[in-house]
Amino acid sequence: MIHLGIDHHKKYCHVVALNDKAEIVWDGRLASERRAFAELKKQLPQDEPIQSVLEAGWNWGKLYDALHELGFNPKLANPLKTRLIAESYVKTDRIDALVHAQLLRVGMTPLVHVPTPEQRDQKNVLRRRIWLVRIRTALKNRIHALLDRNHLEPRAALDLFAGRGRNWIDGLQLRDPEDRLLKAERALLDEVAEHIRQTEKWIAEELKTNALFPNLMTLPGVGRILGAVIALEVGDIDRFLCAERLCSYSGLVSSTYSSGGKTRHGGLIPTSNAYLRFAYVEATWSAIRVSPYLRAFYQRLKLRVGTSKAIVATARKLCEISFYCMKQQRAYIEKPYRFRSGSLGRVLT
Repeated sequence: MIHLGIDHHKKYCHVVALNDKAEIVWDGRLASERRAFAELKKQLPQDEPIQSVLEAGWNWGKLYDALHELGFNPKLANPLKTRLIAESYVKTDRIDALVHAQLLRVGMTPLVHVPTPEQRDQKNVLRRRIWLVRIRTALKNRIHALLDRNHLEPRAALDLFAGRGRNWIDGLQLRDPEDRLLKAERALLDEVAEHIRQTEKWIAEELKTNALFPNLMTLPGVGRILGAVIALEVGDIDRFLCAERLCSYSGLVSSTYSSGGKTRHGGLIPTSNAYLRFAYVEATWSAIRVSPYLRAFYQRLKLRVGTSKAIVATARKLCEISFYCMKQQRAYIEKPYRFRSGSLGRVLT
C-alpha cells in the first residue's frame, strides 16, 4: 500500500508518499487542486492501493472531497494530537508531510470525525446566522455608543430596537453628522435583521429531513436555532458510545491531573466542540426557568458551588438527557427531581 502524507496549504501542498517498507516513492510540492493530484496518481505504482491523510483546518473540505473522488482514501488528522505525537524543533512542510505519512503507515494517525458534504453545507448556513448575529450585536453597540456620546439616555427597561424604543430613536433630532450616522446604522441594522430572517428560513428547510432535530426540539430550553446547532454538530449520534463521550466532546467535563497518588481537577476541557458547549450552556439558562427537574438540579448545586459551576453542571445533565433522546429516538419527558445521596457525583470545578 502507498501512504500519502499531505501538508496542506491554501495554494500548495507538500506530499510525501511511502510504501509499506517505509521507502519514499514520491516527494514534492503540488498545487492544492484536484488536477494536480490526478497527475500524481499516474506517477504512483498502479498495482497498489493508496491511502492519504491531511490535517483538519479551515479549508480542508475541498481537498478532502477531491482525494475521495480520486480514490486516495483520505483520512482527517487531529492537528493538536498530531503535534503532541510528532512535534519537532525542526519544522518544515516536508517534515510535516513525512511525519503524517509515517503515522499513517503504522496506523497511529489521530483521526477526527468527517461530516458528509451535505452536513458541511448545512453547517455553513447555520454559521452564517451566527456571523450575522455577531454583526447585529456590534451594530447595536455602536448605536448605544452614539447615544451615550450625545448624552441621550432612554427610559429604563426600554428596548431601543423594537416598539416604543424604536419610535423614540426615530424621533431624535441630532446635529450633523451624528444624525446621518444614526440613520445609517439603523438602516444597516434593519438590513442585517432581514438577512437573519432569511437565513433562519434556509435553516428550517435544511433540517426538514434531519432525524435528530424533532426530538431535540422537545428538550427544555432548546429552540429552533440551538436545536439546529446540536443536531448538525453531533451529526451521527452512533459515533458516541455513551453519554459521557458526548459530554466530553461538548467540553462539559473538567480536566483531571492525577500523579503520585494526588489528583487535581482543573477547568473545562479546552479542546472540544465550542459550538456544542455554547448551545448546551445557552439552552440551560432557559431550561432552568421552564423545567422543574433541571431547575431543582441547578438550585441544589448553586447553594454548594455557585452560579457559574452550577450552570455548567446542569448543562452537562441536559447534554446527557439529549444523548438518550437522540440515541433512543424519543421525545423528552419531564419527571420530578428526586435527590439521592451520592447520585450527583463530582461537581465540575
